[in-house]
Amino acid sequence: MACVERSPDSARLSATDIHFRRGQREILNGVSITVEPGQLIGLIGPNGAGKSTLLSIMAGLQKADRGEVSLAGKPLSAIDARVRAQRLGWLEQMATVHWPVSAEHLVTLGRLPYLSSWQSLSEQDRRVVDAALAATDCEGFRQQSVTTLSGGELTRVMLARALASQPQVLLADEPVAALDIGHQLQTMDYLRKFADKHHACVAVLHDLTLAARYCDRLFLLDHGKLIASGTVDSVLSVENIRQVYGVDILTGGADVPWIIPVQRVER
Repeated sequence: MACVERSPDSARLSATDIHFRRGQREILNGVSITVEPGQLIGLIGPNGAGKSTLLSIMAGLQKADRGEVSLAGKPLSAIDARVRAQRLGWLEQMATVHWPVSAEHLVTLGRLPYLSSWQSLSEQDRRVVDAALAATDCEGFRQQSVTTLSGGELTRVMLARALASQPQVLLADEPVAALDIGHQLQTMDYLRKFADKHHACVAVLHDLTLAARYCDRLFLLDHGKLIASGTVDSVLSVENIRQVYGVDILTGGADVPWIIPVQRVER
């Protein structure tokens, strides 16, 4: 897929000292994370750890109670909404669509940040849409109504829509949660290739084997706090997994790492 020319550091996204509460519940407590161009970052941790909330704050969809998100060194809040939509791609968790549009039409919405009011798609726009549909294996049902698609098919269409905006940073909330194992690997392969093009990607992942196989760095959250961050080996230690998930694990594989939960343990 063709890339939009931008400055070398335009894919650097940082969240610094993020605090967020929902009512009386503390969701995030002083979390900081930076993703550099060329990196695929994994946000991992148990349910309720604050991963999805952190990702939505990094996307500018929620406002932190305290802390700052910056893109290429500039506060996200100071960036024009249209420019932000061009540079940040968002894939939400378990998206739902209630109107019977075709998969192709939904993907074309990813081009809206580049169009003025009532402007039609250009041939270049259509080429970008075609490439996004092909990259996510959606060509076979491009004319099908999205209301008739399975959860996994809809997830792939929503990923295609995010890619159609040609972002420099892609934020993906559980991008493989509803996918079969073949499309899980295909999606992670694409996220890896996306990052390798000097872009940046942050993905919320529950499959620790996929996280270990594809990510450059991991950030492990629990109860709204950052427990560990760094290389895959340093974060996915037996001690960290036991502390956060309450399970013992077996690990192995040099070229293709794998992680198997063995038994629950008392914490």
